[in-house]
Amino acid sequence: MGRVHVFTDSTADIPKKLQEELQIKVIPLKVHLDNQSYLDGETLAPEEFYKRLEVAEKLPTTSQPSPMDFCDAYKDAIKQGAKEIISIHLSSALSGTYQSAVLAKGMLEEEESISLTVVDSKSASYGIGVVVSAVARAALAGKSVEECLEIAEYFIENQQIYFLVDNLEYLKKGGRIGKASAAVGSLLNIKPILSINKHGELYAVEKVRGKNKAFGRILELIKEKIPAGPLSVTVIHADAQEEANRWMKVMEDQSEYELREKVISSIGPVIGTHTGAATLAYILVPLKEE
Repeated sequence: MGRVHVFTDSTADIPKKLQEELQIKVIPLKVHLDNQSYLDGETLAPEEFYKRLEVAEKLPTTSQPSPMDFCDAYKDAIKQGAKEIISIHLSSALSGTYQSAVLAKGMLEEEESISLTVVDSKSASYGIGVVVSAVARAALAGKSVEECLEIAEYFIENQQIYFLVDNLEYLKKGGRIGKASAAVGSLLNIKPILSINKHGELYAVEKVRGKNKAFGRILELIKEKIPAGPLSVTVIHADAQEEANRWMKVMEDQSEYELREKVISSIGPVIGTHTGAATLAYILVPLKEE
């Protein structure tokens, strides 16, 4: 039997080079901007998206892939010889993408002989990506579906995410926070430190006045939550490359952690629609000692 084939969606924000290297198949969501529709990360790159977002008269909207989009992608893999597929997606608490994949699985299994497992990452952006990348590496190394799913479970259960959003208006308009919270936050320069809970829901960990203080508090939270040892560290950013480099350098300087995996990735248009530009986040997973 051949290797396990790994699928995800574009909200995983996996750099193109890594997608190719790990043979990850990515199904795009759509962004609707200025009366046109684009495939997330394919026909609209993050850099172009944030430039246009700045001057857009109307905020963009997003839509998930249909079950048929998933079916078509899975069928292509089956034609190429895939017998086992693991498909890992954006938190079901944040989008219907996972449900579309589940519906596609039901449709496909009626007509194809395939082992297809759909996984709810209970995360977003590279919080999905870190799970997918670990599973794809295992698949390329010849691990079984069961072994790959154990790895997925570990990376889902053990990741810590801390987002710092520059402008609360996007979360407000996307219905992620209330109007009052956004107004007070903007007025008082309050920066909520956001995370994703075990159910895959976005929530505010703490509210801190000022960006520098918020960043300092994130570092404190990391040290409170994550024991010393080997670590996978990802910094994601919405058109804030220099700041992302600085965030990574700060983690490199923490002597109690050994950074075995380091990734800096752009937040794509779909996630960026809800966070706005200048958002940054850490995604951290303590790794098992070898």
